[in-house]
Amino acid sequence: MSNPPYFGMVTRRDFLKGSACIAAGLALGLPERGLSEEKLARVVLVRRKNVLNEQSKVNPDIIHTMLDEAVMALTDRDEPAKAWQSLFKADDTVGIKSNFWRFMPTPKELEAAMRAGVESAGVPAGKIAVDDWGVLENPVFKEATALINVRPLRTHYWAGIGGCLKNYIMFSPNPPDYHPDSCADLALLWRLPAVSGKTRLNVLSVIKPLFHGRGPHHYDQRYLWYYGGLIAGVDPVAVDAVGLGILQAKRAEFFPEKESWETQPKHVMMADTRHKLGTSDLNKIKLITLGWEEGRLI
Repeated sequence: MSNPPYFGMVTRRDFLKGSACIAAGLALGLPERGLSEEKLARVVLVRRKNVLNEQSKVNPDIIHTMLDEAVMALTDRDEPAKAWQSLFKADDTVGIKSNFWRFMPTPKELEAAMRAGVESAGVPAGKIAVDDWGVLENPVFKEATALINVRPLRTHYWAGIGGCLKNYIMFSPNPPDYHPDSCADLALLWRLPAVSGKTRLNVLSVIKPLFHGRGPHHYDQRYLWYYGGLIAGVDPVAVDAVGLGILQAKRAEFFPEKESWETQPKHVMMADTRHKLGTSDLNKIKLITLGWEEGRLI
């Protein structure tokens, strides 16, 4: 089975021809021919139609439940506490790398749910911190033995998409070092001493993703849509690949055939093929889907 052109321009015809079979296979959990299930990157997509209330605010109880469900499915545990305990130990120091972009910050309710999950593993509250711009100076992050990586999914002017891979750019003393060639080498961030080998969980908030924009600060409410989901995994490349697949599908559905990305999101594929950080091939990802099925797009 060949892959659709996820990392170039995808027209509506390309998407319908190239991804229908793959999406069906992923929904059924079918591996690529000749590849055992144990070798597939595991990603969980959980969605709830009512995660936002009538005032478009995140329901804290529902987002907490969604996160617990994602972590349980990811770790094959039948109770939330057991799932969190399989990822974190009581003697860990945990930094939750969030995203504070003023137009689309990580929901505070999701950050709180993550704190609660880590605490349920026995980690004291004083050894947990949430930060973005200040991670290099934050005392908890300086001592961190474990990281959670969480942010909303959106298109991005320089990188094509803002996902888990790009979220670690604030660990660099000089983020512009990673901007050349459409941020193709963002995977190098994951070799920095403050990051290397520490990430236990990656989560993309896809409650209301942004699927299109123009310019450096391209937030435009016309290109938000209600998706009501979270994407979770250990492999950041696989998590971003699933997120990118959803954005590609939405763009193919929304735009005329000749519409293309302003910046091609090549860094996701490069993190796999050049830097061997994880899996970008959807055929090699076991996608576990939970909850609301309508409009899933993948």
